[in-house]
Amino acid sequence: MSVQEQVYELVKVHPNFEIRKYPDVIWAIATMSESDYSGSSESFRRIAKYIFGQNDRSMKIAMTSPVQRWNDEDGSKMAFIMPPEYQIEDLPSPTDEGVEIVEVPECLTAVLRFSGFSGRRKTESRAKRLEALIKEHDYRQISVPILAVYDNPSTTLPFLRRNEIIIPIEIAVEV
Repeated sequence: MSVQEQVYELVKVHPNFEIRKYPDVIWAIATMSESDYSGSSESFRRIAKYIFGQNDRSMKIAMTSPVQRWNDEDGSKMAFIMPPEYQIEDLPSPTDEGVEIVEVPECLTAVLRFSGFSGRRKTESRAKRLEALIKEHDYRQISVPILAVYDNPSTTLPFLRRNEIIIPIEIAVEV
């Protein structure tokens, strides 16, 4: 089964990471109060129920890739990207009040790709590495790192898994 991946424009390729521009998108987001990934299974189920028809219109929405996870001051978050053919007014409202539909504006990002497991320690290590590369190349980090998971961990061997750390950035300009 083929899953549609989020589109982006490749802006620049550096030796260890790349710069991408992502277009406006819509996310279905679930927030857990835990500040780690311990609630990710529950978050995944909540959003999956939304796209599989547990919403105010019983409408099914195609699964896309990647699934994104991050931590911020509100807790641990997970997002599914809605297929690009939808506008926010086309989407049904969640019946689970723990799921929200959010428009995310176009964004410039730094991206570091890695394979294997995407556990907390490995994810944090890769995020720190990307943060250092961002500073080294005169970019400015403007938000928290996001873990993007492309493959189903129950059906894809670890060495074949595609994961990415995505950090929203801006170009640091000296005045």
